Amino acid sequence: MDETRLTISRTSPEDVKQRQIIVKLDGEWIADLLFGRSVTRSIQPGQHELRFDNTWKKKTESFEAAPGEHVKFQVVNRTGRLTWALVAALGAGPMYVTVDREP
Repeated sequence: MDETRLTISRTSPEDVKQRQIIVKLDGEWIADLLFGRSVTRSIQPGQHELRFDNTWKKKTESFEAAPGEHVKFQVVNRTGRLTWALVAALGAGPMYVTVDREP
């Protein structure tokens, strides 16, 4: 039987290309993803929880992995409506995490 795998990519052209995204799988750190990077891990089949944290915002995604499945997620750092105004005024502003499971 094929192994069950998880891949998380941060390659979307919509990403603002700033800040790392800390990725944890079932409470354990697996990566600090910078733009253009991805990480792949073997996982056990079953229920899992991913936690994404760009140090401004956090996002949690639960998923089920079937035996032999290759589960893929795309994670994106996005700006909000006021992000660039706050960056101009304060030198920093909030960025939001978006996560999409790929087919």
